[in-house]
Amino acid sequence: MPLYVYSITAKDHPLRLDGVSGVGAEPSPLRTVTAGTLCAVVSDIAEDIRPKRRDLNAHQQVLEMLMADGVILPLQFGYIATDDLAVRQVLESNAESYLGALKRLEGCAEYHVRASQADEAPLLQQILQDVPEASDLNIRIRGGDRDPGLPLALGEIVAREVQVRQEALAAGLTEALVPFSREYVAHPPSGSDFLNLSLLVPEEQQEALRTAEANLAREIGSGIDLRFSGPLPPYSFVQ
Repeated sequence: MPLYVYSITAKDHPLRLDGVSGVGAEPSPLRTVTAGTLCAVVSDIAEDIRPKRRDLNAHQQVLEMLMADGVILPLQFGYIATDDLAVRQVLESNAESYLGALKRLEGCAEYHVRASQADEAPLLQQILQDVPEASDLNIRIRGGDRDPGLPLALGEIVAREVQVRQEALAAGLTEALVPFSREYVAHPPSGSDFLNLSLLVPEEQQEALRTAEANLAREIGSGIDLRFSGPLPPYSFVQ
């Protein structure tokens, strides 16, 4: 029977799975597949699992429950194996790598940091003050100059300045936060975000990170939306 796989753990993880069910319209109880010193936490499935909110939440809840008791290698949503034998073979063939990753992640959690421009007005005003060319173009437009090239030229200058300033702010935030982490991954920003950063933070640094978060939010002001989430399963640090 096909299996849905949630995570890999060491065999000595508490694995308190009694009464816990997983994904699917009719969720099966969680169980383990063991090979040597490793375990995979799985549940039997009889359907295609799609990224519905119910199943995404179930997947995340299982991982958070497991992470609360010990180090895990979390799998992304949707990992399906054909049967127990296939899972056991993967555990056996990658045992050294998995054990090394478990040791590397021990005592750590992932924190995710995103930043976006919450209010563009102060930034645009600052650009007009700092960049004489932009200021001159803006004065001409507001004064009634009908040259159709003026808005385009002003827009290009503003867009370039916004990018430069956001990249500099992202670099500054990263530099301020990385010292609290054991490892970090700078993801490509998406949507309106200009910072998309994952930090692997040891337990003893997590309170200091939260203090740094509060201090940075005050320093950069209300024009920037700085968003932290965590502690999370360390998805970004598992191959």
